[in-house]
Amino acid sequence: MTDTPRHDTPAVPHSSLASDARRAQLRRMKIAALLLLAAMLGGFVASHAMGGQGVWAWVRAFCEAATVGALADWFAVVALFRRPLGLPIPHTAIIPSNKDRIGDNLAVFVRDHFLDPDTLLEKLRVFDPAARLARWLERPRQARVLSEGARRVALQTLDLLDDRAVRGVIQEFVVSNLRRWDASATAGEVLGLLTRDGRHQELLDAALERLGGYLGTEEVRERASNLLVKFARKEWPRIIAAVDVIASVDGIADNLADRLARALVQELREVLSQPDHPVRQDYEGWLQDYIGRLRSDPALAAQAEALKQRAIDHPKVQEYVRGLWDDIHAALRRDLSTPDSALAAHLESALLAMGRKLAEDAALREALNRHVLGAARRLTGRLRAGVTGHIARTVKNWDERHLVDELELSVGRDLQYIRFNGTLVGGLIGVGLHALVLLAGG
Repeated sequence: MTDTPRHDTPAVPHSSLASDARRAQLRRMKIAALLLLAAMLGGFVASHAMGGQGVWAWVRAFCEAATVGALADWFAVVALFRRPLGLPIPHTAIIPSNKDRIGDNLAVFVRDHFLDPDTLLEKLRVFDPAARLARWLERPRQARVLSEGARRVALQTLDLLDDRAVRGVIQEFVVSNLRRWDASATAGEVLGLLTRDGRHQELLDAALERLGGYLGTEEVRERASNLLVKFARKEWPRIIAAVDVIASVDGIADNLADRLARALVQELREVLSQPDHPVRQDYEGWLQDYIGRLRSDPALAAQAEALKQRAIDHPKVQEYVRGLWDDIHAALRRDLSTPDSALAAHLESALLAMGRKLAEDAALREALNRHVLGAARRLTGRLRAGVTGHIARTVKNWDERHLVDELELSVGRDLQYIRFNGTLVGGLIGVGLHALVLLAGG
């Protein structure tokens, strides 16, 4: 016997140990079938040698028909896998000759019977994934196991990360976003928010009250008096010398500083007590004008942008940004390394809450099921084409010799029983026909 030519294509995968066991068993079955055929041939020859009369006539009829049956079934079994005796007999070597068609038909069978969207979705709908998920998450043990698994995976992921690469990515992300950030527009928005509902007037009141209290202290008046005397002696030395003859300049300065402080405090009180005071109006106008310029003045925006860029390029800022990942990594590792991790505890409580919410909210379960079914339909649609093509391509790429070998190992043992049955059934048919001939002759 000869095999069909071998192509340089992938072999059918199989386990060597299991294959060896099946091959030995198949070989024993073939030898047994061959020995049974030889026995029938021997019986046929012996019956002819004994004259073929009496009992030998029955033996000849049995062995003759059994031999024909055995040969016919041998031919049928061999024709499935290869050409009998290597002869180019039509409609033999059926499996290797139709490998491509078998691959296509197998792919279509799987597609239509295992990946039919309506069938799968109906089973999924009856399965009710949202309700099952709710029951599963409601169990504290399940939520704890899931959160503990997530904690361990996250900790292992931290070990797998390249710190230098992550540090570089974070730095690039933060710096690039800071450079794109419109600082003047943001400042204008923030100031606009702070001035809403007169909040800036409250800030002015607080500042004026602090200033009034500061000016009313003895220490400030003494400092102002000393400053006035120092300035006067420097700018008008002769006048101050003449005044010293008549009165003490220090005393005059003290009196003047006290009056100046009282005048300023009085003015501050008037500003605080009068909502429409000119100082307040000037402050309001200046602030609103500045906010408008922050939003629309290109020159002011350029100044803000320049300040922002200098701040970003400052070595301390760059060093801080580079160190962000080290701080984040250390904090995550400290937390995830302990069994009572805060992150794992938050995840566990969130899972339990999700389970309770799903169990209580029928509308939420229905929405989740709709999403799952929609995703399953889309996934099934993609899988049908992908899996069908994959199965067909895989079968077509199998090496024909290995394909035949693998299939013969899988079903060859049962096929040898066909040869046994064919031999015995053929023999019985031969005996039956011999009996009919005898009855007809009698």
